[in-house]
Amino acid sequence: MSGQNGDNLQLAPLCGLLGCDYPVLLAGMGGVSRWELAAAVANAGGFGMLGMVRESPALITEEVTRLRAATDRPFAVNVIPAATEPALLDAQLGCCLDLGVPAFTFFWDVVPDAVARVKAAGRLVLHQVGTVEAARAAEAAGADVIIAQGIEAGGHVHGRRPVRGLTEAILETVSVPVVASGGLSTGEDLARFLSMGAAGIQCGTAFLATEEAFAHPYHKERVAAATGADTVLTDVFVLNWPAGAAVRVLENSVTKALGGTYLGHDPDALPREAIAWDGSQPRLRFSTDSPLRTTTGDLEAMALFAGQGAGAIRGVVPAADRIADIVAGAERVLGRPLLSHRRAGQ
Repeated sequence: MSGQNGDNLQLAPLCGLLGCDYPVLLAGMGGVSRWELAAAVANAGGFGMLGMVRESPALITEEVTRLRAATDRPFAVNVIPAATEPALLDAQLGCCLDLGVPAFTFFWDVVPDAVARVKAAGRLVLHQVGTVEAARAAEAAGADVIIAQGIEAGGHVHGRRPVRGLTEAILETVSVPVVASGGLSTGEDLARFLSMGAAGIQCGTAFLATEEAFAHPYHKERVAAATGADTVLTDVFVLNWPAGAAVRVLENSVTKALGGTYLGHDPDALPREAIAWDGSQPRLRFSTDSPLRTTTGDLEAMALFAGQGAGAIRGVVPAADRIADIVAGAERVLGRPLLSHRRAGQ
């Protein structure tokens, strides 16, 4: 992929591979990227993902069934081996394969066996990484697309490099399409990364603040009112994940009380105190759970994931409007229609 430029935008390879109209991917946000949001993004021409981290096969089956009833577009399911108990991961992968899920998104550590299992079934693998080394390992394992996640990203952040420099370095390292992710929420962002050789962008925060997202309205409103400077990188929201797993969140009472950000918290030393609930399921202080539509309790003290691109997000809108704004903005900057394989071939 190295050597691409603005006169050779690699839209057709990525869009043709994924079956979308525009090179705009929905991040597979756990809890937030449910069927309604994934379908809305897909129907608007983007690429939808279901965020099914640590979810049961029963819920995966329900979400995939509802998604397929709402769109005929391809999609991916996001699971994270490093944050999932092995037996559950095995069941998740088996369920998705039995359901005919066309693509999978993996994140955090590269687990070659998981990639190989999906590839052996003839499915696509998108792998999000935070380092050049991980990108190289993911490609070697068989990944079809690399998602380069910069430190500006909301939610779990694996690497420590800005998205631009990381994307440039990965473009020089791998031969598969590279998608940029991390604080990207506008058409200008899309145009900039296409012009430097990336195949597209992935957006999380921009789609969290949409009507179809399964996030709680409180979380959406906080994102829409925030700027990038309102976010912090911390490891205090670490329960349910490996030690040292950093997240970017909106500053709240928990992060303010720390007097710092990334401090090396030991999950075993943190108290298990329920501060919110989803039905009968407790949500613990310091857990990675963010407030969802169904959550009640102390929402302010939960992990309010948001990337540094939050400042460009104005209000909570339908996902289709968000994609339309991104595409229109990119077309203005590029001075040309943002043609996809579908549109170019019609």
